[in-house]
Amino acid sequence: MNSAGILTVRANWVEGRVENLAVELRRPTVTRLFIGQLPDAVVKTVPYLYTLCAEAQRTAAQCAVAAARGEPPLPADDRALWLELLHENLWRLLLDWPTALGLAKEKDAFIEWRAERQGDKGLTVTQHLLENTLRPLSEKCLERLVHRSSAAMPVTGFDAEGWLAFWRGEADHRPAIVGPSCVAAAYRARLVDVEQAVAALVERAPYPIVHAGGQGWGVGQVLTARGVLTHAIHVEEGLVANYRVQAPTDGFFADAVPLAALLAERTFADGEAARQGIEQAILALDPCLPYELEVD
Repeated sequence: MNSAGILTVRANWVEGRVENLAVELRRPTVTRLFIGQLPDAVVKTVPYLYTLCAEAQRTAAQCAVAAARGEPPLPADDRALWLELLHENLWRLLLDWPTALGLAKEKDAFIEWRAERQGDKGLTVTQHLLENTLRPLSEKCLERLVHRSSAAMPVTGFDAEGWLAFWRGEADHRPAIVGPSCVAAAYRARLVDVEQAVAALVERAPYPIVHAGGQGWGVGQVLTARGVLTHAIHVEEGLVANYRVQAPTDGFFADAVPLAALLAERTFADGEAARQGIEQAILALDPCLPYELEVD
């Protein structure tokens, strides 16, 4: 297991359908390292332990700590957060989705954008990429996706107060996570995310962040390309007594229900087609760690 963990998905292909779908998500207990530490030390450490979406991880941690202290959070680096969101979405849309759908990936275009995104011409390069590469490619991808709904996938909602109640033990369950209605809806939602992120960069809009807490309990939530990332902290006598990180992956792959919903009522001509269908469903939920797929 690597530092992010590993996801294993198992399924059977039986008479055209996917059955006996099982999901096993294993995560290392990284947050145990935070117990007994100064909260500010945790904020500094988080981006090194959670390198994927590191800016969002740092921001969520900082907001949680500030909320626990009853203080306003430090100003976020909005541009860095929007660019991070774009990076993760464009990686999927230009590299992973075309491969999953049997199309050529736009590797060179992505590498060029990645090299230029931080510079003075970053916005111009991004707009050019959208118009000349992503939009034509997305039309080809959508032609190959099975549609059960034309709606985009709803963004997993912010609910810092609900999370705070769960974190304090005042609620039995954490707020529910919202999944896509179908694979095509998840794909469309990524396209919407990219368009909105580019518009936000043009308008210099603030990044979506919420927090709640006080008296040693704090929750910080930040939008990522996969949904809402949550950090929760409990501080006693100036030191971390408990800490939790809840990524969208932890909700979507806690069990097989979200994945099974994307494959319900679908039929596949053979085992290889079933494997491809499951791969696309996994990509729609977009785990933030490596995964293994076993199809019998």
